[in-house]
Amino acid sequence: MAHLSHFFAGSHTRPRNPLEVFHAFRIIRPMQVRKCQVQKAQAGKSIQDFLGELLGLSRNKAKALLDSRLVHLNGRRIWMARHILQTGDVLEIPCQQQAPSSPARADILYDGPDYVVANKPAGCLSNGPESLEAELRRTMGISTLLAVHRLDRDTSGCLLLAKRQDAFDRAVEVFRQHRILKVYHAIAAGRVPGPEQIVEKPLEGEPAVTHIRVMDSSPLASHLSLKIETGRTHQIRRHLESIGHPVLGDKTYGLRHVLPPELRHIERQMLHAATLQFDSPFDGEKIRVNAPPPGDFSSCLKRLRLK
Repeated sequence: MAHLSHFFAGSHTRPRNPLEVFHAFRIIRPMQVRKCQVQKAQAGKSIQDFLGELLGLSRNKAKALLDSRLVHLNGRRIWMARHILQTGDVLEIPCQQQAPSSPARADILYDGPDYVVANKPAGCLSNGPESLEAELRRTMGISTLLAVHRLDRDTSGCLLLAKRQDAFDRAVEVFRQHRILKVYHAIAAGRVPGPEQIVEKPLEGEPAVTHIRVMDSSPLASHLSLKIETGRTHQIRRHLESIGHPVLGDKTYGLRHVLPPELRHIERQMLHAATLQFDSPFDGEKIRVNAPPPGDFSSCLKRLRLK
Protein backbone atom coordinates (compact mmCIF):
# COMPACT_ATOMS: atom_id res chain seq x y z
CA MET A 1 0.00 0.00 0.00
CA ALA A 2 2.72 2.43 -1.05
CA HIS A 3 0.13 4.98 -2.13
CA LEU A 4 -1.00 5.32 1.48
CA SER A 5 2.53 6.13 2.58
CA HIS A 6 2.54 8.86 -0.05
CA PHE A 7 -0.62 10.39 1.45
CA PHE A 8 0.82 10.39 4.96
CA ALA A 9 4.48 11.15 4.29
CA GLY A 10 5.23 14.43 5.97
CA SER A 11 1.53 15.08 6.53
CA HIS A 12 1.64 15.12 10.29
CA THR A 13 3.95 16.21 13.02
CA ARG A 14 4.63 13.84 15.87
CA PRO A 15 2.84 15.28 18.93
CA ARG A 16 5.13 17.22 21.21
CA ASN A 17 5.76 16.21 24.75
CA PRO A 18 2.31 16.74 26.36
CA LEU A 19 3.84 18.98 29.02
CA GLU A 20 4.82 21.46 26.31
CA VAL A 21 1.20 22.16 25.36
CA PHE A 22 -0.57 21.84 28.72
CA HIS A 23 -0.10 25.52 29.55
CA ALA A 24 -2.22 26.68 26.62
CA PHE A 25 -5.37 24.66 27.20
CA ARG A 26 -7.73 23.52 29.91
CA ILE A 27 -7.00 19.89 30.78
CA ILE A 28 -10.13 17.79 31.19
CA ARG A 29 -9.54 15.25 33.93
CA PRO A 30 -11.48 12.01 34.14
CA MET A 31 -14.94 12.51 35.61
CA GLN A 32 -15.69 11.20 39.07
CA VAL A 33 -18.34 8.55 38.62
CA ARG A 34 -20.91 7.09 41.00
CA LYS A 35 -21.88 3.46 40.42
CA CYS A 36 -25.13 2.02 41.66
CA GLN A 37 -27.10 -1.16 41.09
CA VAL A 38 -30.87 -1.21 40.69
CA GLN A 39 -32.52 -3.13 43.50
CA LYS A 40 -35.72 -5.15 43.28
CA ALA A 41 -37.77 -2.39 44.92
CA GLN A 42 -36.55 0.12 42.30
CA ALA A 43 -37.17 -2.05 39.24
CA GLY A 44 -39.93 -0.86 36.93
CA LYS A 45 -39.10 2.82 37.33
CA SER A 46 -38.07 4.98 34.42
CA ILE A 47 -34.45 5.99 34.45
CA GLN A 48 -35.54 9.65 34.66
CA ASP A 49 -37.54 9.02 37.85
CA PHE A 50 -34.79 6.84 39.30
CA LEU A 51 -32.16 9.55 38.80
CA GLY A 52 -34.46 12.22 40.19
CA GLU A 53 -35.04 10.25 43.39
CA LEU A 54 -31.43 9.13 43.74
CA LEU A 55 -29.88 12.56 43.19
CA GLY A 56 -32.69 14.79 44.44
CA LEU A 57 -33.23 16.33 41.01
CA SER A 58 -36.34 17.70 39.38
CA ARG A 59 -37.63 15.78 36.37
CA ASN A 60 -36.27 18.48 34.06
CA LYS A 61 -32.81 18.32 35.61
CA ALA A 62 -32.80 14.53 35.51
CA LYS A 63 -33.71 14.73 31.82
CA ALA A 64 -30.93 17.28 31.25
CA LEU A 65 -28.44 14.90 32.87
CA LEU A 66 -29.53 12.15 30.49
CA ASP A 67 -29.39 14.54 27.53
CA SER A 68 -25.71 15.16 28.31
CA ARG A 69 -25.10 11.49 27.36
CA LEU A 70 -22.72 11.09 30.27
CA VAL A 71 -24.83 8.45 32.05
CA HIS A 72 -24.06 4.78 31.32
CA LEU A 73 -26.35 1.79 31.80
CA ASN A 74 -24.68 -1.62 31.83
CA GLY A 75 -21.68 -0.14 30.05
CA ARG A 76 -23.59 1.73 27.31
CA ARG A 77 -24.50 5.40 27.13
CA ILE A 78 -28.17 5.95 27.93
CA TRP A 79 -30.27 9.03 27.19
CA MET A 80 -33.81 7.66 26.82
CA ALA A 81 -35.63 9.15 29.80
CA ARG A 82 -38.50 6.64 29.70
CA HIS A 83 -36.30 3.54 29.67
CA ILE A 84 -37.55 1.12 32.34
CA LEU A 85 -34.94 -0.23 34.72
CA GLN A 86 -34.65 -3.85 35.75
CA THR A 87 -33.26 -5.50 38.85
CA GLY A 88 -29.49 -5.77 38.61
CA ASP A 89 -29.01 -2.96 36.09
CA VAL A 90 -25.80 -1.03 36.81
CA LEU A 91 -25.76 2.75 36.36
CA GLU A 92 -22.67 4.93 36.15
CA ILE A 93 -23.49 8.57 36.88
CA PRO A 94 -21.15 11.58 36.87
CA CYS A 95 -20.88 12.81 40.45
CA GLN A 96 -21.25 16.44 39.50
CA GLN A 97 -21.77 18.37 36.33
CA GLN A 98 -19.04 20.97 36.02
CA ALA A 99 -20.18 24.32 34.72
CA PRO A 100 -18.79 24.65 31.21
CA SER A 101 -15.72 26.86 31.15
CA SER A 102 -15.01 29.43 28.49
CA PRO A 103 -13.34 27.79 25.51
CA ALA A 104 -9.59 28.24 25.26
CA ARG A 105 -8.56 31.15 23.09
CA ALA A 106 -7.88 30.08 19.51
CA ASP A 107 -4.29 30.44 18.31
CA ILE A 108 -3.81 31.91 14.85
CA LEU A 109 -1.63 29.41 13.00
CA TYR A 110 -1.48 31.25 9.66
CA ASP A 111 -2.40 34.81 8.68
CA GLY A 112 -1.94 35.63 5.00
CA PRO A 113 -3.34 38.16 2.55
CA ASP A 114 -6.37 36.00 1.72
CA TYR A 115 -6.75 33.34 4.42
CA VAL A 116 -6.46 32.69 8.12
CA VAL A 117 -6.03 29.29 9.76
CA ALA A 118 -6.98 29.10 13.44
CA ASN A 119 -6.56 26.28 15.92
CA LYS A 120 -10.19 25.83 16.95
CA PRO A 121 -10.63 24.73 20.57
CA ALA A 122 -13.09 21.96 21.32
CA GLY A 123 -16.43 23.21 22.63
CA CYS A 124 -17.09 26.06 20.19
CA LEU A 125 -18.88 26.24 16.85
CA SER A 126 -17.03 26.95 13.61
CA ASN A 127 -19.48 29.53 12.25
CA GLY A 128 -22.67 31.38 13.05
CA PRO A 129 -23.51 33.45 16.14
CA GLU A 130 -21.31 32.83 19.19
CA SER A 131 -18.81 30.91 17.05
CA LEU A 132 -15.09 31.04 16.43
CA GLU A 133 -15.81 32.81 13.14
CA ALA A 134 -17.76 35.53 14.98
CA GLU A 135 -15.09 35.87 17.69
CA LEU A 136 -12.27 36.23 15.15
CA ARG A 137 -14.24 38.84 13.23
CA ARG A 138 -14.25 40.91 16.40
CA THR A 139 -10.70 40.26 17.59
CA MET A 140 -9.04 40.54 14.16
CA GLY A 141 -11.22 43.42 13.01
CA ILE A 142 -12.20 41.65 9.76
CA SER A 143 -15.97 41.86 9.42
CA THR A 144 -15.95 39.83 6.17
CA LEU A 145 -14.17 36.79 7.64
CA LEU A 146 -15.90 33.52 6.66
CA ALA A 147 -15.25 29.93 7.77
CA VAL A 148 -14.62 27.93 4.60
CA HIS A 149 -15.50 24.56 6.18
CA ARG A 150 -16.75 23.29 9.52
CA LEU A 151 -15.37 21.24 12.35
CA ASP A 152 -17.78 19.63 14.80
CA ARG A 153 -18.24 21.55 18.04
CA ASP A 154 -16.19 19.00 19.97
CA THR A 155 -13.46 18.59 17.33
CA SER A 156 -10.37 20.75 17.73
CA GLY A 157 -7.74 21.86 15.24
CA CYS A 158 -7.14 23.60 11.90
CA LEU A 159 -10.03 25.74 10.68
CA LEU A 160 -9.63 27.67 7.43
CA LEU A 161 -11.26 31.10 7.13
CA ALA A 162 -11.34 33.44 4.14
CA LYS A 163 -10.89 37.18 4.50
CA ARG A 164 -13.18 38.09 1.60
CA GLN A 165 -16.07 36.61 -0.37
CA ASP A 166 -13.94 35.95 -3.48
CA ALA A 167 -11.34 34.14 -1.35
CA PHE A 168 -14.14 32.09 0.20
CA ASP A 169 -15.56 31.16 -3.22
CA ARG A 170 -12.17 30.04 -4.53
CA ALA A 171 -11.42 28.00 -1.41
CA VAL A 172 -14.80 26.26 -1.65
CA GLU A 173 -13.82 25.20 -5.18
CA VAL A 174 -10.50 23.86 -3.86
CA PHE A 175 -12.45 21.74 -1.38
CA ARG A 176 -14.92 20.63 -4.05
CA GLN A 177 -12.10 19.41 -6.29
CA HIS A 178 -10.39 17.64 -3.34
CA ARG A 179 -7.23 19.70 -3.87
CA ILE A 180 -6.66 20.03 -0.13
CA LEU A 181 -4.92 17.72 2.32
CA LYS A 182 -6.61 17.27 5.69
CA VAL A 183 -5.06 14.98 8.29
CA TYR A 184 -6.72 14.26 11.62
CA HIS A 185 -5.56 12.58 14.79
CA ALA A 186 -8.02 10.43 16.74
CA ILE A 187 -7.99 8.16 19.75
CA ALA A 188 -10.19 5.16 19.06
CA ALA A 189 -11.41 2.28 21.19
CA GLY A 190 -9.55 -1.01 20.93
CA ARG A 191 -6.57 -2.16 18.90
CA VAL A 192 -7.05 -0.99 15.32
CA PRO A 193 -5.34 -3.35 12.84
CA GLY A 194 -2.33 -1.70 11.28
CA PRO A 195 -0.11 -0.32 10.14
CA GLU A 196 -2.45 1.10 7.48
CA GLN A 197 -5.87 0.44 6.01
CA ILE A 198 -8.51 2.14 3.89
CA VAL A 199 -12.21 2.36 4.72
CA GLU A 200 -14.37 2.80 1.62
CA LYS A 201 -17.99 2.91 2.74
CA PRO A 202 -20.55 5.20 1.11
CA LEU A 203 -22.36 7.68 3.35
CA GLU A 204 -25.80 8.96 2.30
CA GLY A 205 -25.29 7.15 -0.99
CA GLU A 206 -22.13 9.15 -1.78
CA PRO A 207 -18.57 7.75 -1.99
CA ALA A 208 -16.54 8.19 1.20
CA VAL A 209 -12.89 7.18 1.61
CA THR A 210 -10.82 7.35 4.80
CA HIS A 211 -7.14 6.38 5.02
CA ILE A 212 -6.07 5.15 8.45
CA ARG A 213 -2.54 4.98 9.82
CA VAL A 214 -1.96 3.46 13.26
CA MET A 215 0.55 5.56 15.20
CA ASP A 216 0.37 3.52 18.41
CA SER A 217 -2.04 0.97 19.86
CA SER A 218 -2.83 -1.26 22.80
CA PRO A 219 -5.66 -3.70 23.50
CA LEU A 220 -7.49 -0.77 25.10
CA ALA A 221 -7.14 2.03 22.52
CA SER A 222 -5.31 3.28 19.42
CA HIS A 223 -3.82 6.60 18.37
CA LEU A 224 -4.61 7.12 14.69
CA SER A 225 -3.66 9.49 11.90
CA LEU A 226 -6.41 9.79 9.29
CA LYS A 227 -6.64 11.34 5.86
CA ILE A 228 -10.01 11.82 4.20
CA GLU A 229 -10.37 12.01 0.43
CA THR A 230 -14.00 13.06 0.78
CA GLY A 231 -15.64 15.31 3.33
CA ARG A 232 -18.94 13.65 4.21
CA THR A 233 -20.70 14.66 7.43
CA HIS A 234 -19.00 13.06 10.44
CA GLN A 235 -17.08 10.83 8.03
CA ILE A 236 -14.20 9.84 10.32
CA ARG A 237 -16.45 9.18 13.29
CA ARG A 238 -18.88 7.10 11.23
CA HIS A 239 -16.18 5.13 9.42
CA LEU A 240 -14.32 4.27 12.63
CA GLU A 241 -17.56 3.17 14.29
CA SER A 242 -18.36 1.03 11.25
CA ILE A 243 -15.17 -1.02 11.74
CA GLY A 244 -15.84 -1.44 15.47
CA HIS A 245 -13.42 1.21 16.79
CA PRO A 246 -15.42 4.34 17.68
CA VAL A 247 -13.69 7.61 18.56
CA LEU A 248 -13.38 7.82 22.33
CA GLY A 249 -15.89 10.23 23.85
CA ASP A 250 -18.18 10.12 20.78
CA LYS A 251 -21.69 10.54 22.19
CA THR A 252 -23.41 9.89 18.88
CA TYR A 253 -21.70 7.11 16.95
CA GLY A 254 -20.16 5.13 19.78
CA LEU A 255 -23.42 4.19 21.45
CA ARG A 256 -23.70 0.60 20.22
CA HIS A 257 -20.46 -0.44 21.88
CA VAL A 258 -19.87 -1.52 25.48
CA LEU A 259 -16.56 0.08 26.38
CA PRO A 260 -14.19 -0.83 29.22
CA PRO A 261 -14.65 1.38 32.30
CA GLU A 262 -11.42 3.26 31.55
CA LEU A 263 -12.91 4.57 28.29
CA ARG A 264 -16.49 5.41 29.24
CA HIS A 265 -16.18 8.82 30.83
CA ILE A 266 -14.13 10.89 28.39
CA GLU A 267 -16.10 14.10 28.09
CA ARG A 268 -15.65 14.95 24.41
CA GLN A 269 -14.73 13.10 21.23
CA MET A 270 -10.97 12.66 20.86
CA LEU A 271 -10.68 14.02 17.32
CA HIS A 272 -8.24 16.73 16.26
CA ALA A 273 -7.69 18.32 12.83
CA ALA A 274 -3.90 18.26 12.88
CA THR A 275 -2.82 19.32 9.38
CA LEU A 276 -4.21 21.48 6.57
CA GLN A 277 -2.36 21.89 3.27
CA PHE A 278 -3.35 23.43 -0.06
CA ASP A 279 -2.04 25.74 -2.77
CA SER A 280 -3.45 29.25 -2.66
CA PRO A 281 -5.90 29.71 -5.56
CA PHE A 282 -4.57 33.29 -5.93
CA ASP A 283 -0.77 32.98 -6.21
CA GLY A 284 -0.06 29.24 -5.85
CA GLU A 285 1.62 29.65 -2.45
CA LYS A 286 1.78 26.28 -0.69
CA ILE A 287 -0.02 26.82 2.60
CA ARG A 288 0.73 24.11 5.14
CA VAL A 289 -0.35 24.42 8.76
CA ASN A 290 0.02 22.02 11.70
CA ALA A 291 -2.03 22.44 14.89
CA PRO A 292 -0.54 21.08 18.13
CA PRO A 293 -2.94 18.77 19.99
CA PRO A 294 -4.90 20.34 22.84
CA GLY A 295 -4.17 19.47 26.44
CA ASP A 296 -7.08 17.08 26.93
CA PHE A 297 -6.05 15.07 23.86
CA SER A 298 -2.44 14.81 25.04
CA SER A 299 -3.61 14.00 28.55
CA CYS A 300 -5.81 11.19 27.22
CA LEU A 301 -2.89 9.72 25.25
CA LYS A 302 -0.75 9.85 28.36
CA ARG A 303 -3.37 8.15 30.55
CA LEU A 304 -3.73 5.38 27.97
CA ARG A 305 0.07 5.10 27.58
CA LEU A 306 -0.06 5.82 23.87
CA LYS A 307 2.46 7.77 21.82
